[in-house]
Amino acid sequence: MEIVLASASPRRQELLKNAGIRFSIRPANLKEVLRSNEAPKVFAERMAREKAEAVHKSMPNACILAADTVVVVDDLVLGKPDSAADAARMLRLLAGRQHKVITGVCLIGAGFEDLRSEITTVQFNPLTDDEIQNYISTGEPMDKAGAYGIQGLASRWISKIDGDYFNVVGLPVALVWRMLQEHGVL
Repeated sequence: MEIVLASASPRRQELLKNAGIRFSIRPANLKEVLRSNEAPKVFAERMAREKAEAVHKSMPNACILAADTVVVVDDLVLGKPDSAADAARMLRLLAGRQHKVITGVCLIGAGFEDLRSEITTVQFNPLTDDEIQNYISTGEPMDKAGAYGIQGLASRWISKIDGDYFNVVGLPVALVWRMLQEHGVL
């Protein structure tokens, strides 16, 4: 069965390729809107499901893989920053603290729909305003939930993680592998 990734994320694509999973790409292109009083885990899972369902409608014979990653601090969901000021706000919230990264994963194929999530705790070191501004000036934080990429320059400020590293990058590969195996896709 063909595996279709419902995402344009280069990080998710790279993770799947590195794991030896063959796939094609068909981004869902849905607007991600947090509902009033929606819990972060519920939001991540709902968005993953909506992305998978949107692509599955046009490709009903394929196995659709969709994911959505959110960064959560103080029950506040941090998506992708919409400006440099927004990125600075997010990084100040994360500096010197722990936060959670939640990725909802949905797999839809012929006769099944499987929705799960992975949660990883990340510890950030304290950051100075200069460090934040210098990081933002690289452009790296602008297309990432929580305004940072653990695999990039921000790696120097992360002192500890508890959970799946690849979840923080954007796709919990071990969970995806298990899901694909359980449904006989691999």
